[in-house]
Amino acid sequence: MELNTLLQYKPYSTARTEKRALYAGLLTGLTQFHRERCPEYGRLLDALGCPAHMDCTVENTPMLPVSLFKRHNCLDGTWENGTTAYSKRGVAVTVPQWNPDVCIQCNRCAMACPHAAIRPVLLTEEEKAGAPESFVTVPAKGLGKDAPAYSFRMQVSPYDCLGCGVCLTACPAKGALEMVPFETQREQQPNFDNYAMNEKLLKKDIISDKSVKTAQFAKPYFQFSAACAGCAETTYIKLVTQLFGSRMYVANASGCSSAYGGAMPMTPYSCDSRGFGPCWEQSLFEDNAEFAYGFLRAHGSIHGEVELRLKALKEKGVAVSEIGEYLAKWQDPAVTREVSDALIAALEKAEPTEEGAFVLQNKEYLTKKSVWAFGGDGWAYDIGFGGIDHVLAQNRDINMLVMDTEVYSNTGGQSSKATPTAAVAKFAAGGKEVKKKDLGAIAMSYGYIYVAQVAMGYDQAQTLKAIREAESYPGPAIVIAYCPCLEHGIKAGMSCTQEEMKKAVECGYWHLYRYDPRRIAEGKNPFQLDSPAPDSGKMMDYLKGENRYASLQINFPDRAQRLYEKTVQDAKDRYAKYRKMAED
Repeated sequence: MELNTLLQYKPYSTARTEKRALYAGLLTGLTQFHRERCPEYGRLLDALGCPAHMDCTVENTPMLPVSLFKRHNCLDGTWENGTTAYSKRGVAVTVPQWNPDVCIQCNRCAMACPHAAIRPVLLTEEEKAGAPESFVTVPAKGLGKDAPAYSFRMQVSPYDCLGCGVCLTACPAKGALEMVPFETQREQQPNFDNYAMNEKLLKKDIISDKSVKTAQFAKPYFQFSAACAGCAETTYIKLVTQLFGSRMYVANASGCSSAYGGAMPMTPYSCDSRGFGPCWEQSLFEDNAEFAYGFLRAHGSIHGEVELRLKALKEKGVAVSEIGEYLAKWQDPAVTREVSDALIAALEKAEPTEEGAFVLQNKEYLTKKSVWAFGGDGWAYDIGFGGIDHVLAQNRDINMLVMDTEVYSNTGGQSSKATPTAAVAKFAAGGKEVKKKDLGAIAMSYGYIYVAQVAMGYDQAQTLKAIREAESYPGPAIVIAYCPCLEHGIKAGMSCTQEEMKKAVECGYWHLYRYDPRRIAEGKNPFQLDSPAPDSGKMMDYLKGENRYASLQINFPDRAQRLYEKTVQDAKDRYAKYRKMAED
């Protein structure tokens, strides 16, 4: 909500407990520390009659009047996007400092950052001239021979960083990033806010989905979430929004991704300067795929009505050129916004008609939407599997992102069908006896579903390519992403989640592949195995590096070796199956 609008309101002296609770939730955490860092918050709290050291509880909190929610169209449960940008928690003890002399400008750190708190910035000479001395840049490189002479900087947000250190483990240039005390970097916050967050400085001539480097210059529509430090899930979500965020519909299954994705009032999904961004809503474990399918069908129905009106208008000679261009190109993601904008402008200038009014009333449905279902393995492998199977089988243009932590992470670490043999979890305290379900193989059996399995920490380019291919596929697509988790008990720590993915692929614990049905028409094998031949000798070191496996030896030594051996054999069998599929 806009600050100036909020300042028009005065708190009521009395209020019902429910409304006080709502307001308490809005203000919890806005302590004196926040006031010092964010003067706007201080003004807001003062205007609402909140003491400087207020403890935001139901008993002592004033209320937000219902009229305020009505004014901002919040009565239906919708909420302004991107409010996590105002959190500025400043909880990191150490944060990364960029060394321009060592950096190779690959942008891998930005892609691996779970909270979008480190971002590359490009400036023209004119923009650079207006930057403060603290905004140190170097000549940009690797942008292509025809690219303008931009200056480059990797900018950190010290107040949004959680200090996990994932960026350092993802960086291939030793010394390009260094963890330093937070206090030494806090003055860098204005540089992040004024440059890294400034959409006017985004270079559209450079932004592209063709490489990790160029994709990371794009705006992330998912930022500063309340996910764990080092979270692997959020890196995939952030990337998806960078590629398609301005036209996304997201249905999110219950779980970690719904908890940090919609923890109202601090929402990480954001909009751009025109108000475009992901339309997000949570659903349940058991029906999230169907919920996303409802998004797809509803949009299709409304768009069908819009098309009927457009054809009628064209026959009447209204905006003939713009309507023709729109009908021919609206499904092309590269120009869908452009032709939609041109159509809207033409209809707004034309003589008013009933058909034109209907189109303008429903203009938000003009662009091609990228419809996604997000969720974890508890949803995809277990409770929501029937819905996923049903929706994918419809052969419609819908996408699914499965963030596979191999356990029910959000509810306390219960075993799922994604949990591998020997892993210790709730309901499998003595180590899981049966092997992991192969969700990808089930989806591939249909023959018309795009399927990919990725691990960003091993191959960022393969992850980017798989997500790009999945979204462009004109049919159902599912991407299964490996996500090391706090529940795994990684001995090296959560700063090494990307490294843990790399180890998992190298030893054959996790495999990378893409199954693209479009290749069949080209006479090619639709299955492409992107994993190298695994070094199975590293498997035991990998397993013992995580407490979910290592604890089995401590607590159940009599069965540990048998289950470990079965885990290794299961992985070998999976690779052999994939190898055969790739060679056929």
